[in-house]
Amino acid sequence: MLCFTKNQSMDCLFAFYFFLLLSSFIFADAGSIGVNYGRIANNLPSASKVVQLLKSQGIERVKVFDTDAAVLKALSGSGIKVTVDLPNELLFSAAKRPSFAFSWVQKNVAAYHPHTQIEAIGVGNEVFVDPHNTTKFLLPAMKNVHEALVKYNLHSSIKVSSPIALSALQNSYPSSAGSFRPELIEPVFKPMLNFLRQTGSFLMVNAYPFFAYESNTDVISLDYALFRENPGVVDAGNGLRYFSLFDAQIDAVFAALSALKYDDIRMVVTETGWPSKGDENENGASVENAAAYNGNLVRRILTGGGTPLRPKADLTVYLFALFNEDQKPGPTSERNYGLFYPNEEKVYNIPFTVEGLKNYHDHRSPVNRSPTVRAPVNGGGGVSKSTSGNTWCVANAEVGKEKLQRGLDYACGEGGADCRPIQPGATCYSPNTLEAHASFAFNSYYQKQSRAGGSCYFGGAAYVVTQPPRYGVCEFPTGY
Repeated sequence: MLCFTKNQSMDCLFAFYFFLLLSSFIFADAGSIGVNYGRIANNLPSASKVVQLLKSQGIERVKVFDTDAAVLKALSGSGIKVTVDLPNELLFSAAKRPSFAFSWVQKNVAAYHPHTQIEAIGVGNEVFVDPHNTTKFLLPAMKNVHEALVKYNLHSSIKVSSPIALSALQNSYPSSAGSFRPELIEPVFKPMLNFLRQTGSFLMVNAYPFFAYESNTDVISLDYALFRENPGVVDAGNGLRYFSLFDAQIDAVFAALSALKYDDIRMVVTETGWPSKGDENENGASVENAAAYNGNLVRRILTGGGTPLRPKADLTVYLFALFNEDQKPGPTSERNYGLFYPNEEKVYNIPFTVEGLKNYHDHRSPVNRSPTVRAPVNGGGGVSKSTSGNTWCVANAEVGKEKLQRGLDYACGEGGADCRPIQPGATCYSPNTLEAHASFAFNSYYQKQSRAGGSCYFGGAAYVVTQPPRYGVCEFPTGY
């Protein structure tokens, strides 16, 4: 509407406020995007410049790995919400001495809040994989830090939690079977989850689909890992279809919580990301893939909607990381997770806000991707690689009988595979082994799905080959 007259101006003003109200309803339940601000580098801009960069990009949440005074001062008055970290090396002191926890909160939290809007404290980081065996100090440290917040009357506005890695899970596939490692349940998880429930806090989770894809490129579709269009993967346990590896990983944690009767615990994804560069053996590390993962993730989170298992669980997600950090040890990828170079230029162009999403497109390379092929597995029934034009899907015996059986049950049930030939007395019943029967069923499903990417997956229980499989006299079809 063009506004020329006084009456038209009133109409425009009403329309403007109506639009704002409508927008608040549209995005009220959407998630939130933050970023991890790591500083293991010798060439980063000053903290004040970093804060200006965050504000210029519309980033309203930041997570830091310590309580550096210059950083917290620079964030004062910025309106950016902050999560700080009590490092692993301080867990022992915070657990054993309440006075230490009180002093730490006084110096590093109370001294800055509320001008610096600290909203959470991560006590330790991925403690269960800490080589210094600090797990036993985690819960006492969390409790002492919380009690210190209570003394300062900050416990309502600042929550205490601790980021866990996905390695804390015993099972993660299918997502519905997600469970925590048994040795951690009674001594750590149950008391920690009770603490989170009692204090109104949330579970912090670090999730990296890149790691799963990097080591399983033969069974995980790249499109599935990057939130791109794909046929999806059906969870044989509950029938839910997943279109991204990220959702599947998050739902595995939700399932693990549910198994312990903690369905009410919220989750924040404190780290996730994709490297723009890696060593030769770091499959998938590239600028294009990093841009696709992070850009599509931002769109996925900011446009609302939870996961297949928790459709109303809108997530707060922190991208890792703000900068490439040149002094981080390890493989090349560790120094190339940044969204920005140290000179503040973007490594690739993605949005961080709903407004920015309006012009965002996943710029996919036009190169055709051929089906991935996995090397033969010992005991694979004569399966081998070749350059034949056809492809088949066979069972991976290395995953164990339980996963094979789950995959077989799904393929022959809801998956709609033609499993009549592997019934007693039929042509492919012999050899009567789980691997042979699963291979036939997996291949039937794969061929019925027109050999689409992601359809030979079954949670790593299957892989693609280019030589016709041989199990006894049974012939595997190449199409339906």
